[in-house]
Amino acid sequence: MLISHSLLAPSLLSEAILFLPPPVPLLRPSHSSIAPDATTTASANPNLSPPVSPLQLDAHPQLSNANATPNSDPSSSPTPRLTSTLSSASAQGPLVMGYYPDWAESSYPPENIDFSRFDWIDFAFAVPDQNMVLNWDGSDDAPNLLMRLVSRAHASGKHVKLSVGGWTGSKYFSSSVATSENRAVLANNLLTLYRQYNLDGIDIDWEYPGQRGEKGNSVSPSDSANFLEFFRLLRATLPPEAKITAATQTVPFAGPDGNPMRDLSDFARVLDWVLLMNYDIWGSSSEPGPNAPLSDACSNSSQPNANALAALRAWTAAGFAPSQLVLGVPSYGYLSRSSATHLQTRALRSAPRVLDSGPDPASGSGLSALHMQIREKTHTLREWLVDVVSGLMDGSSNNKGNLVVNEDGGTDNGQVQFRELLKQGTLQAYDSTSGAPGTDASSANSGDRTRRTPAFTGSFSRPDAARLRADIEDRESSRFFAGGNGFVREWDACSNTPFLRSEGASQIVTYDDPVSLEMKAQLVRQAGMLGANMFDIHGDTDEWDLTDALRRGLGLV
Repeated sequence: MLISHSLLAPSLLSEAILFLPPPVPLLRPSHSSIAPDATTTASANPNLSPPVSPLQLDAHPQLSNANATPNSDPSSSPTPRLTSTLSSASAQGPLVMGYYPDWAESSYPPENIDFSRFDWIDFAFAVPDQNMVLNWDGSDDAPNLLMRLVSRAHASGKHVKLSVGGWTGSKYFSSSVATSENRAVLANNLLTLYRQYNLDGIDIDWEYPGQRGEKGNSVSPSDSANFLEFFRLLRATLPPEAKITAATQTVPFAGPDGNPMRDLSDFARVLDWVLLMNYDIWGSSSEPGPNAPLSDACSNSSQPNANALAALRAWTAAGFAPSQLVLGVPSYGYLSRSSATHLQTRALRSAPRVLDSGPDPASGSGLSALHMQIREKTHTLREWLVDVVSGLMDGSSNNKGNLVVNEDGGTDNGQVQFRELLKQGTLQAYDSTSGAPGTDASSANSGDRTRRTPAFTGSFSRPDAARLRADIEDRESSRFFAGGNGFVREWDACSNTPFLRSEGASQIVTYDDPVSLEMKAQLVRQAGMLGANMFDIHGDTDEWDLTDALRRGLGLV
């Protein structure tokens, strides 16, 4: 039974968050509370230098000393406390964040970003190797790209973090944090990059501590304990103003037994916030399910822990305050070759396991983290895709008809960005006041579509969620996106997400649009979460429809 949860009415806010278990009390002193010996031992120690990283510029040669060796055990240092100014940030209102991947440069340079709409940008990815040396992922021009991004962001008064790891970049995390010596090398490598690129923080995207993740990743039952020691050292190593964050599953880090840990309060003391990656819950399938569920509104999901509401409850129960949680939202969807007329909420029996051994993330957080797949996209491939899509639109290539084309040029499965759905004509934009042609419908899960109904009044029940959805769609300030090219826009009330289907093309696209994203942002706002982070920025439209939907839901516009 789903517990009532208020989204809109401020007077119901206290009632709205009753579903949240009380977090473990945290001591959250200022930066100055870091023990001086811990700071001087690990931070900017000139005798403790990592191997020279390909990411490093020559701006700080004093940080490179090939003969240096770690001279202290970080586990013996006093435990630093959470040192961020989250309380003041929260008082200013929820934060809007977005990932900028280095592989987006050719089609979406950082100069395209409207920084007035964001507070933080995460640059993805740096990847550690077996020697804790950090390498760029994706683009040879990443150093220049990051400098341009930081320069533009700082000129606008905004902030940039470097995201480290990702789905295919987590192979060596387990060994990198397994010993005090390795932890020290990795922490100091990150300090070097932090200084060289004038960063504002470091984001660690390890997928996943205590779990195999991608095939070939190292894994240990001690991963999460070692991860905590690494964060303690990193907190003491970086300057006190640096933000340290982690990108996580919807369930807490795995303990030695492979199950989610019940108490993460020690992590909460050293991390500024964690990003709950609520996407890739279901991928491509002949029986597709939602990419990013808001909740398990029908109480029948085979992945009941893999939705935004469940993630919020799990992490607060484990000791994180809501103000330390950021909800991850997608700007892309999944393409499936399917003739289904509604979304499934139960996993296929024949669905492939994500892991080759060890606990399966799919049992707790869906397919998870496919957004971090490092796609080896070349400029040639991107130019070819532009030609293919253009041909589909102007009729010069009719071998695929009105089929949706994914990011890699295929039509059977894979990811597709929201902006590409518009570009290909699968979605069409209309002013909400003008109405849309008969290309919008309701799924088998939703019942009849309701318009001009009263505003949402306070729960995640299916009727109230439907009223919230209708209220959002009726606003004159937002555009409405309906299906095109033979696709019909449906709504899945179990996950509160849209999907597109075409009987002629036998394709389904599961995705998020401004309506579903604004609903998620309402949850963030009323639960007191820190904000929302989109993966990734260049999947949004030129008009910033997705980002602006988040801002509306967060009460920023």
